[in-house]
Order: sequence, then C-alpha cells, then structure tokens
Amino acid sequence: MSNDVKNIIVHRDGDIDLDPVLGRKIAVIGYGNQGRAQALNLKDSGLDVIIGLRLKSQTRADAESDGFPVYGIAETVATADIVTLLVPDEAIPAVFEEEVGPALKQDSQLLFAHGAAVQFGGLALEERYDVLLVAPMGPGRLLRELYLNGSGLNAKAAVYQDVTGKAWDVAFAYAKALGCGRLGVIKTTFEAEAVMDLFGEQAVLCGGIPALAEAAFNTLVEAGYPPALAYVECVREIKYIADLLFEYGLSGMRERISYTALYGGVTRGSRLIDERIKNRLAELLKEIRGGEFYAEFTDSGKTRAELLENLENERIEKARVEYESICSAQE
Repeated sequence: MSNDVKNIIVHRDGDIDLDPVLGRKIAVIGYGNQGRAQALNLKDSGLDVIIGLRLKSQTRADAESDGFPVYGIAETVATADIVTLLVPDEAIPAVFEEEVGPALKQDSQLLFAHGAAVQFGGLALEERYDVLLVAPMGPGRLLRELYLNGSGLNAKAAVYQDVTGKAWDVAFAYAKALGCGRLGVIKTTFEAEAVMDLFGEQAVLCGGIPALAEAAFNTLVEAGYPPALAYVECVREIKYIADLLFEYGLSGMRERISYTALYGGVTRGSRLIDERIKNRLAELLKEIRGGEFYAEFTDSGKTRAELLENLENERIEKARVEYESICSAQE
C-alpha cells in the first residue's frame, strides 16, 4: 500500500465484523502495560484469551489475579490460533527466535503492536502463518481506561504477510475487540508505522520536547532565576499547551493563547527550529528508515536503569519537589 496520505482508509465498528476472532484462542505474550490492557479488553469483548509468560515473570501473579490462564510461552503459542507478541521491543528477537516462532501453528496469525522488529529486526518469519500489526495509538493504561468508558483509542493496522487470505479481516476484528473501532482503525503498512512511530518519539515526544524543556530550564536557572519557577515555566506548563493541541489542533491552540505568547512563539520559534535543526531531523529520519537506529538500539546492551542514570537531572527534580512543596503548603 502506498504511504500517500490520500490513500488513508479508516475502518470503524460498523464496518468491521468480529467473527474472524470469535471462537478462536488468542495468546497474549507478555503482561506489561500494553499486554494487560489488551488482554482485558479482548476478554471483555467475549474472546478466549490465555497468557504466555516465562516461569519467573514478575507479572504472572497479576495475570492470574485478573483471571487468566497462564502458561509458558512456547506452550501457549502452540495451542493458540492468534498470537500477540507484546514483550518489550528489545526482547522480541530473542523471544521470537527461541520460543514463539518454532511453536506457531500452521495458518495461525502472529500479531505485533509495533512494526519495528519486523521491519528492521530481521526476524525469520516463515510462510506458514500470517503476520499482522494492530498498534493502538496510546499507552495501555489509556487503552483500558477508554474502553471501560465506552470510548477507545485510534489504532493502526497493517499486514506484512497474508498466507491465509484472512489477515486483514483478523487485524480489523482484533482492533475492534480492543475498542479501537469505536474511534477508528487506520489502514497502513509496517514500514510506515515503524518509521513514523520511531521518528515521532525521537524528534518530538520523548527526544525533542524533554531536551528543549531541560535546556530552557537550565538557561533560566543559570541566569539566576528561582529553579521552582523555572520548572513551572519550562516543564510543568507543557501539559497545558499539550491539552490545547490535543483538543483544538495547532491552529486552535494558537487562537487560544495570549497575544504576547502568540507573537513570541511565531517570531522566536523559527529562530530555534532553523535549517540546522531541520537538517538534523532529516538525519534522524534517514537513520530510522535505513535501519541504523534499530541496529544501534538492539546492539547497545544498555539497560533502562543505565539510560535513566545518564539522563538524571537532579536540579530539575529538586525544583519539582520544591514547587510541589510550596503548593501543598498553601492548601
């Protein structure tokens, strides 16, 4: 399918038949943030769900407490018709190679929530099962919360390998069971989902915004201004603008801020995001599309704790605590 935005197709509940997943055994491998939410939503939609975990998994008790049968990963996969692989991205290659791939049934469906491992990870996918993607566009906590409230998240759906001729029907039905058809399931490709998701994280959500906020905070503090107030201006108030962006879009946000904020943003924003930054964004995109980022990611060997330790900014944390202390003292 072309990545041209003119070809975007959205399916909603009324367009989607749930039959392709009814009466079939669904194995959810992994019971973290996304795994738990998906499993519970599928179960509440009337589907037959089992959980596959390693023997010493810390989430085994959670899954059992939620009422799910829990088995070893290979055992779970071998009995399932649909297998959803929801372990962390860095664990997917090993879990797939050692336990999931060899145990998959003929004409089953292997489902991912993110396309990177398939697009860039070199998984040895055999031509005896379908490979598809259903990617809810938000965290598992929100997926579950909105489902219970009668709403849902958008999801992206894609098919990498369609052996049975039924992969698209299964993908859309699965998304509907998650509650995503209530808002809309967007037809895409593994390549487009993987690239855009990684780029959005790096350029804006988890790279650009935090780095800019930290640099702005440091600039104010080093110029002699109170850290607690610098924290509010450069970190905390991001939420208020993000809420406006979510509710009204970019133009709507600009219409709702003060004239001073609008003028400063329009005249100074382009000085920050100049051609040098645009060139760096293009470099990030090139690294993602060429697979260099994913190879670096899988080969890095760094733990989450190591990454967080290197990023820790004690000055910002102290400012946050100070601000919250000031606010609580006023109550």
